[in-house]
This record gives sequence, C-alpha cells and structure tokens, in this order.
Amino acid sequence: MFRVIKPLNNNGLLALTEEGREVILLGKGIGFGKKSGERIESLTCLPQAKVYHLVTDDENSALQRVNGLDPHAVELAARVLDEARKSFPAMTDDILLPMADHIAMALERCRRGIRLPNPLQHDIMVMFPDEYRIAEQGLHAIEREEGLSLPPEEAGYLSLHIHAGISEQNAGDSLTNIRLAADCIAKIETELGISLRRTELKYTRLISHVCYMILRIRAQEEVPLQMDEYVRKMYPRAYQLAEKLCKALEEKLCLPISSAEVTLLAIHIQRVL
Repeated sequence: MFRVIKPLNNNGLLALTEEGREVILLGKGIGFGKKSGERIESLTCLPQAKVYHLVTDDENSALQRVNGLDPHAVELAARVLDEARKSFPAMTDDILLPMADHIAMALERCRRGIRLPNPLQHDIMVMFPDEYRIAEQGLHAIEREEGLSLPPEEAGYLSLHIHAGISEQNAGDSLTNIRLAADCIAKIETELGISLRRTELKYTRLISHVCYMILRIRAQEEVPLQMDEYVRKMYPRAYQLAEKLCKALEEKLCLPISSAEVTLLAIHIQRVL
C-alpha cells in the first residue's frame, strides 16, 4: 500500500510506503487523476509500474527535491538507471533524482545552444568505461524521445551519476577525484618535460593508479609495500617527484599519505620514464 505525497505527472507519483519510506512510482497512467493523500492499495493493476526507493534526510525530503524538477526528466533518468542495472544489478535508486536534475539542465542547455565543456571527458572514459557505454546509450534514448542531440560531454557527466549508483561516492566526489588525478598527471608532464597522449597505455595506467590512490587515501587504506629505500635509491628522480606530488595531495585532501603510497607512485612514474 502507498499513500500519494504528490503526483508528478500522468506517469509518475511521489509516494510513501507503509513503512514510511519515500518512493517514486513510475508507470503509464499511474499518476492520472491521483491526489495528495490518496491511497494506492496495490500495483497489480499496473504490472509495468516500477518503484524507486529514495534515501533522504531530515533537511532534504524527497518532496523538496522533486519540487521544480521536470517530471519527464525523472522518467528519462529512470530509463538510464534501468539500463545501467542490467550491467550493475546492485545499482541503487539514490541517483534517480540527481540524474533527473542533470538531464533536465542538459536538455535546457541544448535548447538554448549552450555546450558545457568537460575537460575530463577522456579521463572519465578511461576510469569508468562500462558506465560511459551505458551513458552513451542513455543519450541515444533521450535523442530518440526528445529529438534533441545532446553533446558527447554529457555522457561523461552521466557516467559519474551511474558510477555513484554502484559506489559509496556521489557524482561530485568522483569528479573531484578525477580532477585531482588529472592535475597530478599534468604536474608529472611538466616536471618531466613530456606530453602523454590520452589514448596511450602509459597514460591510462598512470591516471588509473592516481585515481585509486586518492580513493585509498580518502579511505585511509594501508598499502602492504615495503620497498621505500630500494625505490628511493634506484629511482631518485621519480621518488622525489612522487614525494612532491603526495605532499601537495596531503594539503588538498587534509589527510596523511603513507610512504608506501609515495613508493608506489614513484614506481608508476618510473614506468613513464
């Protein structure tokens, strides 16, 4: 049984379960004629209806979040989420409203001829290839329905939302981590006087390592590696650069970085050399 909090449109409702959980109900005609406070005993008469459970807090209820959201964008986001769940069965519903908000803004930008650049597009493709593939499929589905061709940069941003649904990070945190990693690579290129092609294996390995290093630092995970002195003596240039980069990261993350992480980064830098 559900109690209607607010009809979104003819195909969507914000509702409350018997257990007091806020959910989005989507299905053809499910919202037609419904009123706030009305009870829905069962969804058996609407076999294609889907329930999306939302996680909210006291400061931001689902009602506050859906107010001002384009209901059709919620439907589009749900289709992307359902497609993503085919590859990632553990995908959570938490991303539904943030992704709907992003899709609504992306469509508005497209109508106004505004293109949002994504300087981390290739890095996102490298780090989250499966998420990116699903995001591209989502863009094609949106194009078929809306008749608007969203730029490929939007697939990068959608990938972050999809990744948020299978990890403990939100899209903003994922973007921050990739940006930090990209900054590290840029500093390595400057210090070594080289330019890495974004399509070559060296770059892919390096950006992947730095991204996962940042995740480990945030989680304060230990790296079981004891080669500090050996790497320092064998690869002094790489080790000094790794120390410099890790010191800068410590200041940005406000977290300590172990000597093992410095050593591991030095090894990866040496591979580039």
